[in-house]
Amino acid sequence: MSAPLDSLLHALDLTDTGARTSEDIFTGPSEWAPGGRVFGGQVLAQSVVAAARTVADDRFVHSMHGYFLRPGNVDLPITFSVDRIHDGRSFSTRRTQAYQDGRPIFSMIASFQDEDPGLEHQDEMPAGIPDPETLPSAADMLAGIDNPVAKQWATGRAFDIRHIPTPIYFQVPEKTSHQAVWMRVLGDMPDNDLLHRAAIAYASDYTILEPILRAHGIPWVTPGLKIASLDHAMWWHRPARADEWLLYVQESISARGGRGLSRGKIFDRAGNLVASIAQEGMVRVPDARD
Repeated sequence: MSAPLDSLLHALDLTDTGARTSEDIFTGPSEWAPGGRVFGGQVLAQSVVAAARTVADDRFVHSMHGYFLRPGNVDLPITFSVDRIHDGRSFSTRRTQAYQDGRPIFSMIASFQDEDPGLEHQDEMPAGIPDPETLPSAADMLAGIDNPVAKQWATGRAFDIRHIPTPIYFQVPEKTSHQAVWMRVLGDMPDNDLLHRAAIAYASDYTILEPILRAHGIPWVTPGLKIASLDHAMWWHRPARADEWLLYVQESISARGGRGLSRGKIFDRAGNLVASIAQEGMVRVPDARD
């Protein structure tokens, strides 16, 4: 198991301290990140795991809606409180609040469902997508760059991420509001559906705002660029493994007032639609004109 994957699984292995208020209480560690702020995908995934710990084993998370309230501190653990809002015949609803120093940094409501029969259809996976094996990885693109963020993205993340058509680390070859990435965990994960759903949620926060930058020709190295996730919504449609290649198709549909909205679809390699995502983020560029 790679060190980054070990770190991810450790972060998702929340501790039940036995403490109780009117809610269930869990604690979890913070992974290191450049700049000292907790990666949003981490606290999002941990909140999903915390909520799932209070739900029957035969019910799986199918949707979540969350708000990032404050930056998290990587030097502090995170406390998660779960409110068991409702348990019905087929669905369970949970609210998770993530705290550091007694203040909420993330708030989420998630819904869980047992496996029920029903109507089925899905959007088709885009055609003409190159295979991930033909594309360079972040490690290939960022190798040898002496910068803490570049080093973290190259070798410190648990996911192998490969952009289509190209990444926008240093330049944007063409302005467009669309992009796609192949992604998978670097290593083998346990056969645990919740962990795979949580890991996919974790990775869904990596690149979802990049189509906003790509639409305006703004690479990540732009001086003074500031980006932060504001809210995140996700729907899991079908089971999938995070340690197998997943295609994440993304587009930005609006940007205004220092905010941008992106949405995405995740397919497995067989073409099954695994999940849908929507996120609004803060995007601030000095002297932005377009």
